[in-house]
Amino acid sequence: MWNAKRIAVVLPTYNEHLSIADCIRGFESLGIVDDIVVVNNNAHPDTSPAVAATSAREIHESVQGYGAAIRCGLAATADADLVCVCEPDGTFAPEDLLKLLPFTGDHDIVYGSRTVQTHIFSGANMGRFLRYGNYAVAKLAEALYNTVYLSDVGCTYRVMSRRAIDDMTPVFRGIGSTFGFEIMLVAARRKHNFVQVPVGYHPRVGESSVTGNKVKAFALGLQMIFLCFRLRVARFVRA
Repeated sequence: MWNAKRIAVVLPTYNEHLSIADCIRGFESLGIVDDIVVVNNNAHPDTSPAVAATSAREIHESVQGYGAAIRCGLAATADADLVCVCEPDGTFAPEDLLKLLPFTGDHDIVYGSRTVQTHIFSGANMGRFLRYGNYAVAKLAEALYNTVYLSDVGCTYRVMSRRAIDDMTPVFRGIGSTFGFEIMLVAARRKHNFVQVPVGYHPRVGESSVTGNKVKAFALGLQMIFLCFRLRVARFVRA
């Protein structure tokens, strides 16, 4: 626990069998995480044996997509006060959770940001194309939603309060790669307090199925821009 709050970590996985055990052990070593949930999203067959050697519990989501996996993981951690979402591909350091947690006292959601140049490690997949693309879409969201400073719309490392998760879950729709950005936009529309904090960004273990390809990354960026405008005009009625 951390400050008397129960902490869960959700790790969605598809092609992270080479790095997931190290990621889990990194969170275990912090000594504050109560529950680590691996969401197997039709993952590589070597994934389950790797997870079995750790304290994490593995659940399965057959609907393919990042959003589908995260929504499954959030539902499976209903007893946690704070839920950390992180990719287990080696790009994020589990110890950076200690950077995010102090901000949860004042904010419903704490997002990581990978676009601060001094936090981008050599070999990380964050060249000018991705860095400035993320920054540009972040500024678009910042302007359209009249929200606080944003510098990265693609960082999936974050901590969310149970109150925010329960409030947003009924209006979630996405199941694909834009779901992380959807969370950010829904939170802005529903007036949750949030902040973005720089985190380290490291080289990925293995190749990404999305951002490892510039054409796919560009297409994802266009999807995010469309989502940004679409949700801006959508009706979000509070229960």
